[in-house]
This record gives sequence, C-alpha cells and structure tokens, in this order.
Amino acid sequence: MGKVLPFLMFQEGNAEEAMNFYTSLVKDSEILSIVRYGAEGPGDEGTVMQARFSLKGQEFMCIDSNVKHQFTFTPSFSIYITCDSEEELTELYEKLLEGGQALMPIDNYGFSKKFGWVNDRFGVSWQMDLPF
Repeated sequence: MGKVLPFLMFQEGNAEEAMNFYTSLVKDSEILSIVRYGAEGPGDEGTVMQARFSLKGQEFMCIDSNVKHQFTFTPSFSIYITCDSEEELTELYEKLLEGGQALMPIDNYGFSKKFGWVNDRFGVSWQMDLPF
C-alpha cells in the first residue's frame, strides 16, 4: 500500500490558488508537484489535473475537477491545526476567514485555551486549536 493522503477536489478551477494560499499561511509548507491538463483535456488547459502539497509535513493531494458534481466540501471533514500561540491562532483564523464563513468564532469552549473553526473562501473547513 502506498501513502494515505487527504484529497481536495476543487470545482471552480482554483486548486493552484488554494495551494499557494495555504502554503503561504503555514510555515514549513510547500507545493510538491503539479500536473496540468493540456490542450487535449479532458479538463480546461492549464488547470490542475493532479497536485500534491505539504503543510508542516502533512501531505495533501488536490485536483481541479473537470466534472461538475452535486456536492462540494463539507465541514464534517476539516484540516485541524494545533497552534503554538494565541497570536498565531488569531492570524491564521483571520486570514482563512477572509471571504469565508465562521463556524465557531475564536473563543474558549472549555476543551482548549482558544479554538476557532472556519470555512475558507474555497469552501475548505479549518479548525485551529491552542491547547492547554
């Protein structure tokens, strides 16, 4: 068996934009590979046929789907980040919230010092935690 990776399917042709955004927010992150659709398709030329990126060592795979589906991302699956400081959590939360939606505003919900949960502008769900 090969690697087990979280897989993100973008339907609006913005997989590369999302990867660039995510790797700019999280230290020690990078885009590992991008394979694009060519002129022969089946996706729009230049969009992401398959890509891999890493956030703090956790690899993800993503694509720009050339098929329109009746579903998109759901908050029941989210990217969970343990932050080192309140400042780090607040900065990450605010940047991910731009153009997105707050699911749980930053607060102390009893299970950590601070916690926040958002859907970002691409629809991907993120949980940020500052543990006790």
